[in-house]
Amino acid sequence: MKRRAVLAAFAAVLTLSAAGGAMAADKKTIAGIVFQQDQFFRTIQTGMEAAAKDAGVDLLMANSESKPEKEASLVDTYIARGVSAIVISPISAKASIPALKRAADAGIKIVTYNSGIDADLAVSYLNSSQLDLGQTTGKAAAEFVKAKLGGKAKIATLGFKALLPEVSGQRVGGFLDEVKKGGDVQVVSQQDAWLAEKAVAVASDIITANPDVNIIYAANEGGTVGAVQAVRKAGKQGSIYVFGIDGTDQLAGYLLDDDNVLQSVTAQQPFVMGSDAVKTAVAAIDGKPVEKTVVVPVLGLSRNDPDAVKAFRKELKKNQ
Repeated sequence: MKRRAVLAAFAAVLTLSAAGGAMAADKKTIAGIVFQQDQFFRTIQTGMEAAAKDAGVDLLMANSESKPEKEASLVDTYIARGVSAIVISPISAKASIPALKRAADAGIKIVTYNSGIDADLAVSYLNSSQLDLGQTTGKAAAEFVKAKLGGKAKIATLGFKALLPEVSGQRVGGFLDEVKKGGDVQVVSQQDAWLAEKAVAVASDIITANPDVNIIYAANEGGTVGAVQAVRKAGKQGSIYVFGIDGTDQLAGYLLDDDNVLQSVTAQQPFVMGSDAVKTAVAAIDGKPVEKTVVVPVLGLSRNDPDAVKAFRKELKKNQ
């Protein structure tokens, strides 16, 4: 009798253990990967975290630091951990494919955002229109050239062709196509510099080599920050004007500053992008239909509309 009671108790423990294991197995785990730690990606991460919390899923975050080998290692680690989905901004449209294919072959749902890959592996791709980003800032610059510079401008650009050639090309190309509608516009220099510290140095060299340059366009947050700082460093406030891409608290502050350096930026909506990317991953894991491509609208911000800039800044802080 005593032996039977012991066996029954042991069986009950096994049953509870199995049930607990099943519940743990049912818990969704999503891996999120960014490729650098600027405010844009930090806000994307905040959006991911908010959506994961609302959905009751585990979120593992990592930064590939723009290193293809680290990105591949992270993906392989997540494959080994058996995550349900990987939400990633790939470093390269081509070089990122092999690792992500291994993940897809393992049954992991792939959701890409901000940058994509040249392969049909992702269940969904969320991005802003890179062309719209450049064109929106370009239209603001064209109006500025006509209204403030007498229809003439000498422009330098800071891109990130070495990092993401297609994305950089669309942002820079879209800007130049539009700004040239403002009048007699000459492009005097085109360089790569997407991190703020590097962009200060590159923009400073451009200013030294081209003393008549009067507009610098930067295709991302770091480049825009660096360009503004370079103009200030050179004491060129009022003679060199900066136009850029991305919406951050720092850039909003520059638009509100009295020095009149930063004129306009076009912001993505990183919180929305990160949140929607995780929501899409959860839906895909659950077998629900998802959109193959999702375009997150962009938002133009100008020092000519400080109220809109302040409202954007307030919303940004609320989501951080």
